Amino acid sequence: YSLNLSFLSVLFSAVDSRSAALYSKEEDEYFTMNSDIDGDTENQVELEEKTRLINQVLELQHTLEDLSARVDAVKEENLKLKSENQVLGQYIENLMSASSVFQTTDTKSKRK
Repeated sequence: YSLNLSFLSVLFSAVDSRSAALYSKEEDEYFTMNSDIDGDTENQVELEEKTRLINQVLELQHTLEDLSARVDAVKEENLKLKSENQVLGQYIENLMSASSVFQTTDTKSKRK
C-alpha cells in the first residue's frame, strides 16, 4: 500500500506548525535553555508521535481499503440477487398464468 510521501510531509508540517504556535515567547526561551538537557528526550518523543501518527494513517488507510472492497462485494451480490429475483418473478408469473386457479373466467360469473 503506497502512501503519498508529500501527504505525510504536509501532515507533519501541519502538526509541527500547530505545535509551534502553541508555545509562547517565554516558553521558547525556556526551551532554548533546556534544549541541551531535554533535546534527545524531546526528539525521541517527537519521533514516537510521528511514528504513531504514521501507523494510525496506515491503519485508517487499510480500513478504508477493506471497507471499499466490502462495498464492491455487496454491490455485486445485490446485482446478482436482483437478477435472480427477476427470473423467479417471471417464473411465478408464468405459473400463475398457466394455472386455472388464478384464471378469471366468465363462466364463474355467469353461474351466479
